[in-house]
Amino acid sequence: MRNIALDKLRNIGIIAHIDAGKTTTTERILFYTGRTYKIGEVHDGAATMDWMVQEQERGITITAAATTCHWKDCNINIIDTPGHVDFTIEVERSLKVLDGAVVVFCGVGGVEPQSETVWRQADRYGVPRLCFVNKMDRTGSDFGEAIKQIREKLGANAAAIQVPFGHEENFKGLVDIVDMKLYNYKDDLGKDMEIKEIPAEMQEEVAKYRNELVEKVAEVDDKILEAFLSGQAVSNADLKKAIRVGVVTSRFVPVLCGSSFKNKGIQLLLDAVCDYLPSPLDLPAAKGTDPATGEFEEIKLADDAPLCALCFKIATDPYVGKINYVRIYSGTLKSGTYIYNSTKRVRERVTKLVKMHANRQEIVDSLSTGEIGAAVGLKETKTGDTICDEGNQILLEAMRFPEPVIQQSIEPKSKDAQEKLGMALHKLAEEDPSFRITYNQETGQSLMAGMGQLHLEIIVDRLLREFNVGVQVGTPQVAYRETIKKAVNSTGKFIQQSGGRGQYGHCVIEMQPQETPGAGITFENKIKGGAIPQEFIPAVKQGIMETSKSGVIAGYPVTDIAVTLVDGSYHDVDSSELAFKMAAGMALTDGMRKAHPVLLEPIMDMEVIVPEEFMGAVIGDLSSRRAKIISLAKKLNVNIIKAHIPLAETFNYATISRSLTQGRASYTMEPSFYAEVPSHIAEKIISGVASTGNARRIQ
Repeated sequence: MRNIALDKLRNIGIIAHIDAGKTTTTERILFYTGRTYKIGEVHDGAATMDWMVQEQERGITITAAATTCHWKDCNINIIDTPGHVDFTIEVERSLKVLDGAVVVFCGVGGVEPQSETVWRQADRYGVPRLCFVNKMDRTGSDFGEAIKQIREKLGANAAAIQVPFGHEENFKGLVDIVDMKLYNYKDDLGKDMEIKEIPAEMQEEVAKYRNELVEKVAEVDDKILEAFLSGQAVSNADLKKAIRVGVVTSRFVPVLCGSSFKNKGIQLLLDAVCDYLPSPLDLPAAKGTDPATGEFEEIKLADDAPLCALCFKIATDPYVGKINYVRIYSGTLKSGTYIYNSTKRVRERVTKLVKMHANRQEIVDSLSTGEIGAAVGLKETKTGDTICDEGNQILLEAMRFPEPVIQQSIEPKSKDAQEKLGMALHKLAEEDPSFRITYNQETGQSLMAGMGQLHLEIIVDRLLREFNVGVQVGTPQVAYRETIKKAVNSTGKFIQQSGGRGQYGHCVIEMQPQETPGAGITFENKIKGGAIPQEFIPAVKQGIMETSKSGVIAGYPVTDIAVTLVDGSYHDVDSSELAFKMAAGMALTDGMRKAHPVLLEPIMDMEVIVPEEFMGAVIGDLSSRRAKIISLAKKLNVNIIKAHIPLAETFNYATISRSLTQGRASYTMEPSFYAEVPSHIAEKIISGVASTGNARRIQ
């Protein structure tokens, strides 16, 4: 049963660069809305929203935490997200289901590296935003510079709706330039606040900011534009209405200020959330596709409509097991009922519904349209899955998960823990789609991949604390390949006599490099006149394919060779499938040695997004890594570098690129093709393999 009107609902996220004050701001919101009776501090490890042990120890947010609070006549669902780039998946999936966001900036640092990343993520999902310039009490804070950077670095149509009253350590409150009132804080807890007229010494500054605000809002509202051009005064009510329209349509971004740590500005931030950020009714209706027809359908925003919800996050609770965080787009989800997972095409039962307050649960009977909560009991539902009524099936747009950028090998410290480790890694990968675990058959390693070094460190820490599995991690081996440079003829003859029936197989093959890279090993039979009986041809092919798994240079798999069987001979009694299989293997090995064999390495297709001032450093570093620059392009306020780079040169790139660009660069990478390893590097690889005894020799 709905307890609050849909137009009074706000689903918001708190997003920012690391250490801008997101969690501190959220803690104050919870305190002033009466959700908590005591303010929890991040530096004490006592913040409500940072409930994980790893978060409390490091003083950073690792996982997005959800909560609900009430302010004035609005119900606000809040997701506090991490600021560290390694946990960007938490921001990504939160923004997917949110209707608005508060972007927190440091008054000293302004627009910092991860600020740009989360802003671009919000752009991608079309999420309306407010900006909150925090830490105005800090030495070096500059409100005007922060607004300038928001406009220049983020390309936002932004203007202040508040200005600070007092500077740095003398920051006492703020002036609301919409209502034209001064809010002066009288106590340290931020509860005793007096509302006064704007002092005479601030009138000129406030008038400048007010005029700038009207000018920016005029770009999105015709009524304000007409008043601005004709020099008429704009009423506070009209200005407030126009700001809301600009925010909801993502054409205007209001900028607020305060100091969360010093308890100043939070109440007015909450007012702005209620006044300017959209309810679910203010935004275009979500769209999905009919699984049967593939046609788009608009989702009706009503409690009595068919159910449509998205699972955007999975967490594991030590007591109740798996919890699926869901956003309800239409209909009502009730506890104890069956739902249909249209992504997996399975029917599941919801055993319990809860509203989350960080890691604490409040049991509810139902979740209505627009609400965010969590379901217990869903066994097959994963992150990004759509749940709906079985009779009214619909599929929401799939979620986008970033590709891992760093990987390490992982193995248990004891062999007894192998199975336990596998189960633990599976659970962690289910929770976090940006964490992947694979097994490399060629190197015999289990590889874990994530968004950065810290990401993988947290995974290892959780394995030990939550699953009691100690592990050893290391760097993975690159999966090299071997191929040939010229065409050759090769003969393989396997003759064995040991008394009685012997073994006889003889084949002649032609080998040449493939015309198309990536074609692998191909086999063609051109035997004429029955030189080798037809029943032995499959054995020859099998011998070629099996032997190609281990090359002659360093024992790496062979690729991109076209093999043609052209001649051979057989013995009526001694010939067998085994003999021809052995003969074919010997022919391939002999041919490899004669055909100028070379080592190949995987080349990655890389795209780096970097601000202009760091272009030279990034290109220089890529060149030192044997990268080949394919193209350079400019988009808005960033440059896009596309390059081909050897995988072996990328293992520490996440860390290096951040240090080169103050963390402001981001990149994606995917396998593209194999290319010949330069001879001086190939020698090191071959000698390294030989020294560790990993080369697989073929006699």
